[in-house]
Amino acid sequence: MAHYAKVVDGIVTNVIVAEAEFFDSFTDTSPGDWIQTSYNTHGGKHWNKNVMPNVLSEDQSKALRKNFASVGFSYDKVRDAFIPPKPYPSWVLVEERCQWIPPIPEPEDSKDGVLYKWDEENQQFIDRFDPREV
Repeated sequence: MAHYAKVVDGIVTNVIVAEAEFFDSFTDTSPGDWIQTSYNTHGGKHWNKNVMPNVLSEDQSKALRKNFASVGFSYDKVRDAFIPPKPYPSWVLVEERCQWIPPIPEPEDSKDGVLYKWDEENQQFIDRFDPREV
């Protein structure tokens, strides 16, 4: 089984799971195109999500269209990539991953599980929750 995203005017409107042969007999009269997407592709890399923690797949040729498509993502034909919506005006697109990053790095302890929220007005991260203190 594979995942396919319905793209209308460059925006993902639906994602389904189907066999490739499904499209041999499927008649879709609505506008847009069905484009294959990979559930295991994130940030331009293919991940083995059946292993904890997730590890990169040995076969990176499986990486497909930079990111797994979700409703609301855009599809860029030139990049052949699914791109998530821009979360904040100040964030910048990383071309190689087709993902958005903030204008300043996230605090170091975010790697330890501390969750932060971006404050666009003040251009900074705000401490939200530290699971180590629960």
